[in-house]
Amino acid sequence: MDIKWLEDFLSLAQTRNFSRSASDRNVTQSAFSRRIQALEAWVGADLVDRSSYPLVLTPAGKLFSSSATEAMRQLNDARAVLRVEENKGQVLRVSAGHALALNFFPNWLNSLQMPNDHLRVRILPTNVHDSVLSLIEGNCDLLLCYHHAELPIELDAQRFTFKHIGDETVMPVSIPGRSGSPAFSLPGAKNIPVPYLGYTPTSYFGRVVQRIQSRVDQPCCLQHYYESDLAELLRTMALSGHGVAWLPESCIAQDLAEGTLVRAGGDQWSMNLEIRMFRTLGPGKPLLESVWNQLP
Repeated sequence: MDIKWLEDFLSLAQTRNFSRSASDRNVTQSAFSRRIQALEAWVGADLVDRSSYPLVLTPAGKLFSSSATEAMRQLNDARAVLRVEENKGQVLRVSAGHALALNFFPNWLNSLQMPNDHLRVRILPTNVHDSVLSLIEGNCDLLLCYHHAELPIELDAQRFTFKHIGDETVMPVSIPGRSGSPAFSLPGAKNIPVPYLGYTPTSYFGRVVQRIQSRVDQPCCLQHYYESDLAELLRTMALSGHGVAWLPESCIAQDLAEGTLVRAGGDQWSMNLEIRMFRTLGPGKPLLESVWNQLP
């Protein structure tokens, strides 16, 4: 059972409207409905009477609402106490996508001009959706993410601010052939498609690659061979000679320098991204302010 399901249900118990609660919870109505159904499956009873409008809670829903309210009160009280204790220890919580957490974050952290005994950082690697939600819900101090005008991270400017702290290039790469040119190169042909090591379509890099391909005039002939959300896994497959993968430059800088991977296409097959750091507006704990003030 996911705690978000309880929060969803309590919102629905208050608004009595799926559409309004979905908006309040920052999810689509279909996703919100699925989460309520998942909670009902976990409870083992219908919690909402969907035959009336506005909807009403079933007897089981009323009973569960009371218990859920008390459970959330206790959880939130405990979290508040723990956060106070954690703030005393000055832990900086940073949420980031997996590629940034692994390849960009360590060097960025080393660049900060702070004594090691005053800097305690907890990195929370996850997907883009969950990392953004972590900032919105106050579960992290900083959000590290990619940004492109065609694939923006949309956060309320009245609540959040950001700084541009770096740049990234996502490019297609392959192992080299005997001549040093790529063993697999774009765009490929219908009779000889390029073996493709791709991202899932709903992942951020998956959307980046889709946008790259849509901007190039010539068709790209790919044969899907392997799929993952993690750039590091695709890098491993590319190094093993299984095909072409679009990878962030920070992930493959050493491979490019050593020649174990080479570009598999021209600049038209690449995309430049910003690296942004977001935070909530307003004063924060001293460690957050100290780090934020060092950002360009």
